[in-house]
Amino acid sequence: MNNADLIVAFMKQAGVSHGFGIPSGNVLPLIEAMRLGGMEFVLTAHEGSASFAADVMGRITGTPGFCIATLGPGATNLATGVGSAYLDRSPMIAVTCNLNTPQLGRRIQMWIDHHALFAPITKASYAARHDNVAEIMKEAITLALTEPMGPVHIDLPEDVVLAPAKGTVNTSFSVTHVQNTASDADIKKAIHLLEKSQKPVAILGSSAMRMKDHTLLLKFIEKNQIPFGSSTMAKGMIDENHPLCFGCIERGKRQMQRKFIQSADLVIGLGFDTIEVEYEAWIGNTPLLSIDIETPDIDESVKLVGEVTGDLSNSLSRLLSYPAAENNWTQSELDTHNKNYNEALRPSTEAFTPFKAIDIVRKVLPKDGIITYDVGAHTHQIASQWIAPEPKVCHVTNGWSSMGIGLPAAIAAKIAKQDHPVVCLIGDGCFQMTAGELATARRQNLSIPVVVLNDRWLSLIQIKQEKRQYAQYGSQVEMATYDEPPSHYFGVPAVGVYDEAQLEKALESALKAEGPTVIEAMVDGSHYLETVFD
Repeated sequence: MNNADLIVAFMKQAGVSHGFGIPSGNVLPLIEAMRLGGMEFVLTAHEGSASFAADVMGRITGTPGFCIATLGPGATNLATGVGSAYLDRSPMIAVTCNLNTPQLGRRIQMWIDHHALFAPITKASYAARHDNVAEIMKEAITLALTEPMGPVHIDLPEDVVLAPAKGTVNTSFSVTHVQNTASDADIKKAIHLLEKSQKPVAILGSSAMRMKDHTLLLKFIEKNQIPFGSSTMAKGMIDENHPLCFGCIERGKRQMQRKFIQSADLVIGLGFDTIEVEYEAWIGNTPLLSIDIETPDIDESVKLVGEVTGDLSNSLSRLLSYPAAENNWTQSELDTHNKNYNEALRPSTEAFTPFKAIDIVRKVLPKDGIITYDVGAHTHQIASQWIAPEPKVCHVTNGWSSMGIGLPAAIAAKIAKQDHPVVCLIGDGCFQMTAGELATARRQNLSIPVVVLNDRWLSLIQIKQEKRQYAQYGSQVEMATYDEPPSHYFGVPAVGVYDEAQLEKALESALKAEGPTVIEAMVDGSHYLETVFD
């Protein structure tokens, strides 16, 4: 066994089944070890896509995503998705292969200081040496899975990866989750605040995605009959069809959501990680009770009246041991708000709009279906109007908010959840950024409809230019002058749709295909100006 074999053995022991990346000479020994060790290597078109896929793989499986790149430009490309995992709290092991140890630090082709590159966007950056691989693998996996979860970087010189292994994977190896628990005094204060509140609301956040028992969220909400919304990342942690749900915050028609939240007399941040959106943006003068794994990052304008910091499952279990707290909310109030909110997201128009396309995708995709989407104006629309019935069925990046995640996320989701239908719904700018990953999906024989909302602009930038009274320059991305898209991209069939009926028919067919399909929806995105920032 060499160190490459040892790394693969550790990753398999942690439950990792796939690694994503692009080969180079330095990377080949690790890829060969994956082949011999029964771990699949997924060749991507770009290292950034490899790390995005690893990010989402980690979120879905709860085991570390695994991505691999060569030195220099491979490492810098990989860094984009690693940063996503860092801010979105996804467990990951990111390996950069490197020169032989004696050459490190010299002025040699492609060499840069990988530790300086990854230090700000990882929980730790380890230098692999001949005698420490077993030690750092155990530390890296443990750290990646310790809350708050995140990526760990390992730099692997070529002579180290080929060297005989020192140490083995202990059969009793297991990951320990270091958790704090809230004090009894903080639990009692939270109960007092709940009992005193006449109109509380809860906001579910991304920390809740990683709970050991997410059903406690629903039990807490239903026991106390508290209306709830969610951040973008936490959609579906409680079925959004629930009568107490008032939708996603800080996306489309955000002012309506802010007004509703600020009519409450207590906001309960339930696993709300401020990395998604700071409390200061939306809470107003409403007091805050934070129930999370970390102390909230707030300034003096936020009225923090209670804090329950520690393992979320533990905290909620203890809160549930107390009698229910009553409040004055009526169902009609909530129903009226939801009706007005959803109508505002869908302004009257005869045009084939993104919001109409999104509703068609929601209609066709089964309940257990997974949607991945990207960053842009369509993000605001999808997060606001998409109804997520289950946890971890909507995947985007919010803490990092980088374009380019949608298609790699869909590939990872379909690999991780082979029996679940997966749809990738992205903008035209995002599609251009990662279109090469269609070839990755085709090689993997993944049935993924890729619905491209082609409005010919970077619409979010277009809106921001208009609001600042700038010229609309540098934001047009019309892909071509054709009336119909090409018949295929990289061997992946492509069809054009121009209305809701055509999209529904094309999507139903694409979900039955043996591989990916591109559906280019030619939409009018002019309503974004009305729905995205209001």
